Amino acid sequence: MSYGISTLSIIPCRAEGNDRSEMVTQLLFGEVYEVLEETEKWIKIKTALDGYECWICRKQFTEISGKEFEAYKLNQFPLCADLIGRITNSKGESSTITIGTTLPFYRKDIFKIQNEKYTFKGAVVSKNEADVVKYSLLYLNAPYLWGGRSLFGIDCSGLSQIVYSLCGYRIPRDAYQQAEEGINVEFVELTEPGDLAFFDNEEGKITHVGIVTEPGKIIHASGKVRIDSLDQQGIFNKELGKYTHKLRVIKRIF
Repeated sequence: MSYGISTLSIIPCRAEGNDRSEMVTQLLFGEVYEVLEETEKWIKIKTALDGYECWICRKQFTEISGKEFEAYKLNQFPLCADLIGRITNSKGESSTITIGTTLPFYRKDIFKIQNEKYTFKGAVVSKNEADVVKYSLLYLNAPYLWGGRSLFGIDCSGLSQIVYSLCGYRIPRDAYQQAEEGINVEFVELTEPGDLAFFDNEEGKITHVGIVTEPGKIIHASGKVRIDSLDQQGIFNKELGKYTHKLRVIKRIF
């Protein structure tokens, strides 16, 4: 068994091992994974954060030992709180990172991956559930991107997952998986900031999720990250003058 870590700001992860396959999620800098299968150009991985199985390009693979993998997996390291941050390695080379980036073994502006030390002089997240709305609003107007997990493109469940990570909570990657977490909130009027609202399609499959910012309001990724009205029927888009998503269930995770 071999293991890896993302040493790039964002690595696209695909459903299959080829360039034409859809991107289903992304790795952010500092996130680790197990290697499940290898081909000449592609590597199938299982992410430590949420157990997601997907494929990455071999050129973007950085190997770590099993011991290092366990250390990264067991520790909830600090995360970058800057919308866009800069890190510098021991050679003086700089790289860009985004909010939510993992900073392994971070202490006093220094973090490390294997024997390489990096300098990061930005802010780290609070990991406080009270900041859920504050962190979610940082993504406002970010473009929708299927499989995205960053400010430069994000999907609905990527938004809820990364915001919860910033608040110190790990939840699954996909909306239907996240809907299995927490306890039910029976009425929209009883919601609290940070509750997750889930929506289903005509077949009854949960396909969408958003974060309640206050009773009757939700932030979610639909075309872009936006704030819309929420009631017992679902999400009402005032610009379109209609309901766009049908409410299935509301969950309280915190």
